[in-house]
Amino acid sequence: MSVDNDIAVGGIRRIFRRFRPLFIYAGLFSLCINLLLLVPSLYMLQVFDRVITSRSTETLVMLTLAASGALVVMSLLDMLRARLLAAAGVAMDALLGPRVLDGLLTDAARLGGTDYVHGLRDVSVLRGFFTGNGIFALFDAPWLPFYVLIIFLFHPLLGVVALAGAAVLVTLAVMNEKLSHAPLDRLQAGSRRTTRYIDSSLRNAEVVSAMGMLPAMTRRWIALNAEVEKLQLETSRLAGRMNGLTKFVRQFIQIAMLCTGAWLVIDQHVSGGVMMAATIILGRALAPVEMLIGGWRSLVDARSAWLRLDALLRSRKVSLHNTALPRPTGRLAAERLVFAAAGAEKAIIKGVSFELAAGESMGLIGPSASGKSTLARLLLGVWQPLSGAVRLDGADIANWPRKRLGRHIGYLPQDVELFSGTVAENIARLGEPDPEATISAAQRANAHDMILRLPKGYDTEIGEGGAALSGGQRQRIGLARALYGKPQLVVLDEPNANLDGEGEAALVQAMTGLKQAGVTLIVISHRPSILAGADKLLVLREGAVELFGPRTEVLARLTHGAVPPPPRTEATASAASRN
Repeated sequence: MSVDNDIAVGGIRRIFRRFRPLFIYAGLFSLCINLLLLVPSLYMLQVFDRVITSRSTETLVMLTLAASGALVVMSLLDMLRARLLAAAGVAMDALLGPRVLDGLLTDAARLGGTDYVHGLRDVSVLRGFFTGNGIFALFDAPWLPFYVLIIFLFHPLLGVVALAGAAVLVTLAVMNEKLSHAPLDRLQAGSRRTTRYIDSSLRNAEVVSAMGMLPAMTRRWIALNAEVEKLQLETSRLAGRMNGLTKFVRQFIQIAMLCTGAWLVIDQHVSGGVMMAATIILGRALAPVEMLIGGWRSLVDARSAWLRLDALLRSRKVSLHNTALPRPTGRLAAERLVFAAAGAEKAIIKGVSFELAAGESMGLIGPSASGKSTLARLLLGVWQPLSGAVRLDGADIANWPRKRLGRHIGYLPQDVELFSGTVAENIARLGEPDPEATISAAQRANAHDMILRLPKGYDTEIGEGGAALSGGQRQRIGLARALYGKPQLVVLDEPNANLDGEGEAALVQAMTGLKQAGVTLIVISHRPSILAGADKLLVLREGAVELFGPRTEVLARLTHGAVPPPPRTEATASAASRN
């Protein structure tokens, strides 16, 4: 099983299992560190019980040298543990980041896919947790029983006080989790909602500015932010109360330990060194628990990030078919496709079936909101149907690995999005541009001359989102990108939406060239002029096939309604049953 398949099955836990040796070493270092943290207490015990009573300078010097050496070793181990966990965080980021980005883009391509939009931020949260105090507290807190046992060895009564104090502090930690879990989850959800709103506003900044929408958007943001502020205030108050109570309990336990120790010293049950050592050991034992309570917010953030990333990775459907299929010829079949948005009561695509032979071209027409763009995304495998299948050369397109399939598909969406970089980099799909293949794609799209007229030709920087280009230029470069690598299946969604007369003539010429090259072509358009060369037409209405067949016969039926229907194939029979 490949790494991606392994992760898709096991989620984020499978990734962390790869770093199990690092965590084991960090645990061993924690053992040594916590043992060496007993040194100051034992040093004080020996100073009080031996050095002061014997007045031996030599003993004091030797004890001091031994304690100093132990503390140096402890410091080195602490630094090694920190570096080890930081390296684990960086390695986790390097392994997890690309897969999360892949999952994010896949999720974003789905209709309404916004659940994991902050996935990379979650990866950053986990990486930061590995370098913060929270992870050290988690490694040190399990040693609390060990410290309590040491105090029991000094005197049972001191052990009882230590055990009672530890129980109270652990109870506070559990209460803190119960009380803060829901408010912190609501705060995180509100913060993410506000961030998404700001991101959406920035993407539509031109519309906001042009139509004077800024005051209304600001009022809406204030309302969203006010809710977040209310939740922030609620969680801050809760955290403040818990921190205050924790500090009080912690100091009270210290006083109770000193009081108990002093009483035992007065009754000559233990020495003064034992009293001081037990108090210091107890303070060291309770410190990680107090640290966890004080930094509970970071712990909850890390846990939430873990759960979201685990859900994202598990939601990825990684193909288990590792056998490389041959280059497709372009034969395409849709088999009873049904698709509906998540939570919607009505299907967008309703039992669509048709078939195209390799090299055939089809025009996809229909009124607005009939499901044409949705069908295009289903045919490309961007969205997954609820039922039915799309087959390319007989293979279900959902089982075809996207990295292998992508090079055989060309897609020009309605809203052409280009990326910051050069024209050549965008045509080459952000890969290392092959000059010959890049120029060939531009020539097939009849955009070569237009690109040469740009300031630096193919090396022109187009800016963020293609800001340096006009809408028509972006559309023509997007067409060249769709044709890069000579794909066998090309889908064009309203390819002439932003084109002038010259651009539309170049588009028609490019489509003719694709047909002559034997490329299977699907064109969505409201303008019949660019569909003159199509072999077939599919009329979609309310998500169902109304007509499908040769272009001339479908146009005749649309115009006159008197031409006999085309021969009944499986596809046309399926379509006719819905008329």
